Amino acid sequence: MCNIRSLFTPLLAVLVLQSLVVDVSAQGSAKPWKTLTGNRPLVIARGGFSGLFPDSSTYAFQFAMLTSLPDVVLWCDVQLTKDGEGICAPDLKLDNSTDISQVLKSKDKFYVVNGIPTRGWFPVDFTLNELSTVVCCLMYRPFVCKVTQGIYSRSEKFDGSSPILTVKDVASFKPPGIWLNIQHDAFYQQHNLSMRLYVLSLSRSVVINYLSSPEVNFLGSVVKRFNPNKTKLVFRFLDRDKIELSTNQTYDSLSKNFTFIKTFASGILIPKSYIWPTDASYYLQPLPTSIVSDAHKAGLEVFVSEFYNDVQLSYNYSYDPVAEYLNFVDNGDFSVDGVLSDFPITPSAAIGCFSGLGKNAAPQVNFSVISKNGASGDYPGCTDLAYQKAISFGADVIDCPVQMSKDGIPFCLGSINLYRSTTIAQLSYNDRSQIIPQIEAGRGIFTFSLTWSEIQNLTPMISNPYSKFELSRNPKFKNSGRFLTLSDFLALAKNTSSLSGVLISIENAAYLIETEGLQVTTAVLDALSKAGYDDQTSKKVMIESTNSSVLMKFKEKNNYEVVYRIEEDIRDAQDAALKDIKGFADSVVISKSSVFPDSDLFLTGATNVVTRLQSHGLSVYVETFSNEFVSQAWDYFSDPTVEINSFVVGANINGVITEFPLTAARYKRNLCMGKDLPSYMSPAQPGSLMKVITPGAWPPAEPPNPVLTESDVVEAPLPSVTARSPTPGGGATGVPPAPPNGLPKIGACIFLSNVAVFFTILLLL
Repeated sequence: MCNIRSLFTPLLAVLVLQSLVVDVSAQGSAKPWKTLTGNRPLVIARGGFSGLFPDSSTYAFQFAMLTSLPDVVLWCDVQLTKDGEGICAPDLKLDNSTDISQVLKSKDKFYVVNGIPTRGWFPVDFTLNELSTVVCCLMYRPFVCKVTQGIYSRSEKFDGSSPILTVKDVASFKPPGIWLNIQHDAFYQQHNLSMRLYVLSLSRSVVINYLSSPEVNFLGSVVKRFNPNKTKLVFRFLDRDKIELSTNQTYDSLSKNFTFIKTFASGILIPKSYIWPTDASYYLQPLPTSIVSDAHKAGLEVFVSEFYNDVQLSYNYSYDPVAEYLNFVDNGDFSVDGVLSDFPITPSAAIGCFSGLGKNAAPQVNFSVISKNGASGDYPGCTDLAYQKAISFGADVIDCPVQMSKDGIPFCLGSINLYRSTTIAQLSYNDRSQIIPQIEAGRGIFTFSLTWSEIQNLTPMISNPYSKFELSRNPKFKNSGRFLTLSDFLALAKNTSSLSGVLISIENAAYLIETEGLQVTTAVLDALSKAGYDDQTSKKVMIESTNSSVLMKFKEKNNYEVVYRIEEDIRDAQDAALKDIKGFADSVVISKSSVFPDSDLFLTGATNVVTRLQSHGLSVYVETFSNEFVSQAWDYFSDPTVEINSFVVGANINGVITEFPLTAARYKRNLCMGKDLPSYMSPAQPGSLMKVITPGAWPPAEPPNPVLTESDVVEAPLPSVTARSPTPGGGATGVPPAPPNGLPKIGACIFLSNVAVFFTILLLL
């Protein structure tokens, strides 16, 4: 017989040492925090890094220590086995967090839990030996219950990577702090098991830093047995309308009686809605409640639960979890004393790198924040509101994708198809819909079919690219704002001192000239000239297109930055192609996958595309960055700041093109940039996470991205300026260009951090 937990012990010392080798001065420790004690808020890792790995698994606990603030506290939901041993499991039933239903089939039982009939696999029916002992070398098939991911929207690829851990196992990792949560003391008493005796016995050999429970009787029974300077007792609040059984009061009622709570606890743990409630539309109420100040006045610390990166946040946060944490720890009025998180890297960065940042804080990272249709993640794209917000959010460059109206007016709109960005489908314009294969597949009503006056009267519509995941953007403003002509856009930018430049993108130029008689390149040049951009140097003008022939029209303008956008995901580029690009462009826009390719949302490695482009004197901008967690690879921990950091620090790109410029602009000012990056600001290590996936669960191999060739870049000149009559139905069908092709290339090596060392060691186990 052998115990699989012992296999992980050699890893511990290395991980702890490395997790502490960070620049503590960069972590905001000297800030005068508005907590009860004045100390920095605590980061509590619920089940470790349970947002990625299975809750309470070895990987989850060790990764939490590696990627969090040095004083991170590991949270364990304690359950008792039949023989009275304490194990860490997030729920009273084990079937949703382990594979026990497969390992110990037909061993489920039926019990009444808090008055509710419940069937499942309960720890009280199994000894620790039954749950955790492995029969070694028995046909090379170890039989043991393993932990699994209990939240089905998260990846199951790490299931089976760890056995069920006891509290003593977690203590053996020597974390900075341990928090034990006792959720079902009354249930265990019914089965002749005592949580009180267990924690008192445990405290003789393990330092319990925090002990919480939603049951008044339990905390009252142990309060006199613990030294408050060594172990803090915390009363956990459940939903407001739930009944605390020993007092027969609702938790809402108890939240108004802190004098009573102070008799048996030194702190409270409350859901975040107790502080910042939301309305029916999921927007924050204008002001927080007084519960934090009330608790602090009573001498109680306030810890807050229910922080997850991968759920729908209040729309006020724009899917940015760092923004949510800052609203609890650094809002100017109060700071909670700690946050309970499934993704401890995010509150660590919020507290250590982003708290105390003023809007005018100096940039610490040199890269450009370029908007995508303005602040289109929060407002309808390319409207005056989207541009004004992008400016106030801190964008360096605002963009205008130029479209042409029927009467030849250039204006800003993200798509030439009005179905995509307006409510035109609800109006009586169906007679103007058509299919134009040269532009896109499917039917559309295109901008050149309406006059500018008609377009001005259309209602903008916010984009919702992740609606299939039931994630929508800022519904209160989904139809707000008005569209701008190119001239109005240029005037707005010219009169804004905080902007460094504008980006104007031009697509479908050949079709517009040849078929619709609309000379878009000439219209853009005229607008820039009339707006005075030819004679000023304070604002950079960037002209972007996927068409090299379009960009050649602007190359002679020495004060313009010509930007070539490569539509395809690529893994490399031929020297001849790079030489051609340099002949007509100053910079390049590439996709995120061209830098870090992925398979099934796991990064598979890194290309050398950025380095190759920069070696030819080309700046590299990457698109498109969004805040929604479903847009990001698992390696970024459902945190857009981690993703941005991985591209800026890990790949050394020159700029990001983003629908949420506030997030990127805030990252640019973070306080942790220096020679000694804290571990929670280390970039993702492409390919490392994929290598520790449970054997047999690897995602399917994807075909490699193509290599950019010279033929992909060289294009025919634009058609003659002599206009043709429009072809009925939108013109003849066209054949789309063939995609680039080529041979595979070895990926580049990037920034090596403690996170990479973590994964390297795991692979040696």
